[in-house]
Amino acid sequence: MNPALQGLMTIAVGVGGCLAYFYFSNLVLDRFIFPARGAQAGRNINRANMVRPWLFVFPAFFFLLLYLGYPVFETLRLSLTDRALGGAFVGFANYEQMMNEPKFWEAMRNNMLWLIVVPAASTAFGLLAAQLTDRIGWGNIAKSLIFMPMAISFVGASVIFKLIYEARPVDAAQIGVMNAVWLNFEGGIWSFIFLRVFPAILCGAFAVIAAYVGYLAARPLWEDRPGPREGVMMKGARAFLGLFGLWLAWVSVRGVWGVLTASLPYGEPINWLTLPFYNNFLLMVILIWIQTGFAMVILSAALRGIPEETIEAAIIDGAKPLQLFFQIKVPQIMGTIVVVWTTITLVVLKIFDIVFAMTNGQWETQVLANYMYDKLFRANDWGVGSASAIVIMALVTPILVWNVHNARKEMR
Repeated sequence: MNPALQGLMTIAVGVGGCLAYFYFSNLVLDRFIFPARGAQAGRNINRANMVRPWLFVFPAFFFLLLYLGYPVFETLRLSLTDRALGGAFVGFANYEQMMNEPKFWEAMRNNMLWLIVVPAASTAFGLLAAQLTDRIGWGNIAKSLIFMPMAISFVGASVIFKLIYEARPVDAAQIGVMNAVWLNFEGGIWSFIFLRVFPAILCGAFAVIAAYVGYLAARPLWEDRPGPREGVMMKGARAFLGLFGLWLAWVSVRGVWGVLTASLPYGEPINWLTLPFYNNFLLMVILIWIQTGFAMVILSAALRGIPEETIEAAIIDGAKPLQLFFQIKVPQIMGTIVVVWTTITLVVLKIFDIVFAMTNGQWETQVLANYMYDKLFRANDWGVGSASAIVIMALVTPILVWNVHNARKEMR
């Protein structure tokens, strides 16, 4: 059958089926189950009105259980069995095997790295774009251009960036933008400025920001503030964030020294995607490029919703532009920033397409979703593959619950 005709038939059957279900279910409810006639007419009408919403919810609820609930329980069951033993129950043996594999911990490390960089960068760039585009006359055109990558699939974006990172032999013309630029550096003063000083400044700035954020998170632990005391869980979270900020700062300071002392192969094309550790950031750029538009649209709406009275009062009190932005605007949209951050975090935890299309998990770029795919469909090991899927679900669920909680709070 022609694919176009098959698509039209699917749409017709789907829409027609929904219409038929709602029509006949209401017909049966009103005429046979709770007929609006006789001595019980009033009570039957009230009962029918109580049942009617459930008729509309039932299809969505049924398919949610069928395509989400059942796979969750089946995946959990498979993670406790071994295919090589005919599906025999083996308890947590698959989880133990997974924990003993270096590739799993590589995937966990890379996922944590993605979690640190991508949501923060996407949210920051989106907030910056939202603030700047609202201040220029052609802001709507700029927003459209920034949002456009959201219309591109992850695989399509990966193909675009694979061409950007492309490396060819020395005697061949470089079609990759990065190598075309790289070959213009020959080790002179400009090479030193752009390839050593500038990256070192960025690493140093990130170290200062990480240390400052860690300090802000941990400061309430030793300060006496009015109001209710924080619980043990909150204090523990603050201590963890403080130590984590210090660790990031230390890693960044070490990165400064590494950038300044690195040996760079001038005049030779570089296979960027084969550089361990750094290739992860080259993959992250793709997702940041895509998600910045999403963050910009949501945060732009939040910025427009800030009451003008607070801004005018701050200007009258002598607030400078940076103070106005960071001390007046940002605190008022912090709830929206958290929702955007956690939404992008959910995307990061499930990232698969970009890694699969660019490196297939090679050269130390493995992530959890790609690790799960390798186990399930290449090694045909449904036990370890399902166990890794449960790990992904365990990481996603708390963030999803938190996101829904914040969204409901914003609605109230």
